[in-house]
Amino acid sequence: MIKLKKFALILCGVLAIPLLVGSVHAKKAPLEKKKTVAVEKKVVAEPAPVPSSTSTDQQIDIVAKQAILVDYETGTVLLEKNADELMHPSSMTKIMTTYIVLEKIKDGIITLDTLVLIGRNAWRVEGSSMFLNIDTTVRVEDLLKGLIIQSGNDAGIALAEKLSGSEAVFAQEMTRRAHELGATHTNFLNSSGLPHPQHLTTARDLVILALHTINDHPSFYHLHSEKDFTYGGIKQGNRNPLLYKNIGCDGLKTGHTQAGGFGMVASCVQDGHRLILVINGLSSMQARSDEAVKLINWGMMMYSNYTIYKEGQLVDTVPVWVGKENKLPVTVQKTIIVTLPRASQKDMKVSIDCKTPITAPIKEGQVVGKVIVSAPSLKENLEFPLVAAVTIEKAGIFKRIKDSISHLIWGKS
Repeated sequence: MIKLKKFALILCGVLAIPLLVGSVHAKKAPLEKKKTVAVEKKVVAEPAPVPSSTSTDQQIDIVAKQAILVDYETGTVLLEKNADELMHPSSMTKIMTTYIVLEKIKDGIITLDTLVLIGRNAWRVEGSSMFLNIDTTVRVEDLLKGLIIQSGNDAGIALAEKLSGSEAVFAQEMTRRAHELGATHTNFLNSSGLPHPQHLTTARDLVILALHTINDHPSFYHLHSEKDFTYGGIKQGNRNPLLYKNIGCDGLKTGHTQAGGFGMVASCVQDGHRLILVINGLSSMQARSDEAVKLINWGMMMYSNYTIYKEGQLVDTVPVWVGKENKLPVTVQKTIIVTLPRASQKDMKVSIDCKTPITAPIKEGQVVGKVIVSAPSLKENLEFPLVAAVTIEKAGIFKRIKDSISHLIWGKS
């Protein structure tokens, strides 16, 4: 009988502990354990949202004075040379001119059928032209084609004056908008790219503008791949040499001035893998073409994209403390895709880093850890948020007591 009483007293004491310190346990989980799980995964190429990362050192000679090659899906820089050096963009300026015009169309300010009166400034401008006649009216659609396909300086000025009253005011809007898009080292003074000491950008900034052109106005992007356009009885071919090279090029713009040399912003896609290239400072049209083909082919051959987890895919389950459920499924909010050298894919490792148990309440989408991708070819590991796949509310008092007892006796949460 005495032993039975002692046992009853001990049991009551155990039961009383959670009641006395239940509020503490509800707020503070048992000693957190860092859960790091290596995941062996078979990965396949698939488009995904864009993280930002940089590849290892390039292994190819670059002739251009400035160059950068970027994976479209991930933003991974495959190679670069003087990518942040200020340079003259020449007619690559027209990428931004086009972007502003397309925004005005999107906002309903003008339409493709809006008529534009051709003034003296557009008519007499030097350089590449779609041969507009003064005091005539031209549809915005024709001016866009003349700007993109024929690289018409006159088309750029006519559109600028229509939209802003003067080319100078339009150029200020180009600069402001470019900065908003992330091209913060860019300064435009005209819509055509004619040289000026302060009309400058960088190769990296041009990649940013190219990416926005493709992403923000997809219904007009096909204009960049049209090989010719006829206006006023004059047929002119697209100046982008890569359109004729059978390497998957579908844009964007070439440029040349004495100050900038021969340059190009190119977008090429092969088997769903798109790369964006910017080069500048080449000595001739042929040198520009050869350099672009060489770098694009190198990038396509050396690199590929690998999907790690799809959006909403179950990654793992982790322990929960004082929750209505004991296990939390975790996932990723955005598809994780990485760009790696093909040769290093076999050495890629994927793991999750999560301190457990996770204390309830937990909201769906709450960041609870991270997914880590490592490979010898990466300068640093890539990290992506790991989030709760569901909401788990705090448990009631009786379950919290039960969990506390379980932890006190067995060390389990």
